[in-house]
Amino acid sequence: MTQDQTLAALCKAVGHPARVAILRHLLQVDRCICGDIVSILPLAQSTVSQHLKQLKEAGLIRGEIEGPRICYCADKDRLAELKTLITAL
Repeated sequence: MTQDQTLAALCKAVGHPARVAILRHLLQVDRCICGDIVSILPLAQSTVSQHLKQLKEAGLIRGEIEGPRICYCADKDRLAELKTLITAL
């Protein structure tokens, strides 16, 4: 994948205010479960799950199974890559 393709994919992943809010929240709390994310957004659980899926597919967040729940955290290296690509633009 070229740098332009990577930048476009990452921008698409953060191209919704809910996904930006999710990333901002994860950076503030370091890590949390999906239910906590649902509680901060005015969206249904299924909608939040879709946004989490898109962020995870772009590599901007990671999810680890902890018992019956998934705990999410921001991938700071991938976010740094996004920043570098935007700066180079």
